[in-house]
Amino acid sequence: MGAQWKVKHREIAANLKGRVFGKMTKEIMVAARNGADPDTNSRLRLAIEQAKKASMPKETLERAVKKGAGLLDGAVHYEKLTYEGFAPHNVGLIVECLTDNVNRTVSEIRVLFRGGQLGAEGSVAWDFDHVGLIEARTENLEADAEEAAIEAGAQDVEAVDEEGEEGLSLFITDITDLDAVCRALPDHGYTVETAKIGYRPKNPLSLSGTELEEAEAFLAAILEHDDVQEVYVALEG
Repeated sequence: MGAQWKVKHREIAANLKGRVFGKMTKEIMVAARNGADPDTNSRLRLAIEQAKKASMPKETLERAVKKGAGLLDGAVHYEKLTYEGFAPHNVGLIVECLTDNVNRTVSEIRVLFRGGQLGAEGSVAWDFDHVGLIEARTENLEADAEEAAIEAGAQDVEAVDEEGEEGLSLFITDITDLDAVCRALPDHGYTVETAKIGYRPKNPLSLSGTELEEAEAFLAAILEHDDVQEVYVALEG
């Protein structure tokens, strides 16, 4: 997604900080289904690292791991739902949800998409690359991010050109290489801030003025839904 939407996405996320721990807890619980040991469960390890960086209380984190791994009574099982469609002005997007009530989530997401267009499976995904996405920062502003990407095994890298984000780069990897690149980047002077498997638009659109405002209002409403974990948007700055 383009720089302008990334900035807006961060602003929206900051405004919804009260819901961040809930989303992280869901991710930890789902990841822990494949084992409660982060040393042998890379998805869980990454989820725990991000929760710690967000200052999630230790007790909350440990409970989420145990609950997801089935080590506590009353475990909640979340299902992943993926929606494809269009925001106003034909902006493609992919929405990922985790829910314990599929019927409720399906109904509510359909309502939210009335301002755009909900598509069938595959209607939008073809215009995105399914990749590993790693945001990592270096204190050395003279560091060569492209060299670090090559040495760490990433496919590509781009600077995150946002105010106050000096030294932050986005490393793009093959899905199967995500964990290996995360482990390698610190050896090249980079600290991993976020890492996930997600989608990168092949042909992002550029909007401005009223069209951009309408698209962003639609996207903000999607992000506010409690079951929405990630939104990937084909929108450029």
